[in-house]
Amino acid sequence: MANPSTTETRLTASKAFDVRFSEVDSMNIVWHGSYSLYFEDAREAFGKKYGLGYLLIFDNGFYAPLVDLRFQYKKPLVYGMNPRVDIVYRPTAAAKIVFDYEIRDTRDESLLATGTSVQVFLDKEYRLVWTNPAFYEAWKEQWGVL
Repeated sequence: MANPSTTETRLTASKAFDVRFSEVDSMNIVWHGSYSLYFEDAREAFGKKYGLGYLLIFDNGFYAPLVDLRFQYKKPLVYGMNPRVDIVYRPTAAAKIVFDYEIRDTRDESLLATGTSVQVFLDKEYRLVWTNPAFYEAWKEQWGVL
């Protein structure tokens, strides 16, 4: 993953998971649509660890939909594996939440996939919010990622 400058606080979380039979195709390879679920699980683990869950966003009067989600496949995930997805918060001054991801094989730490997600803020009338909501600015200050 990209190395932040030494003055930046690096917020990370990890989530191990089992590749289930229902997630693979006839070649025994994880179906591409499952990666979005793995990344979602990582975002939830991050939210629990750092207090930036979806309910916090909603309770403050906002939605945070994904507007960009990218994957790069390096090696196949197959049925029976127990990989780990690592998530890193990427600080930005813009009114958005950006994460980088790596999926690694826990047996040898080989890189299986990478990715990025971008979420923006919408108000309850589904209008794009162009400035950081006050609760998000407070969260960034709390964790030193302004």
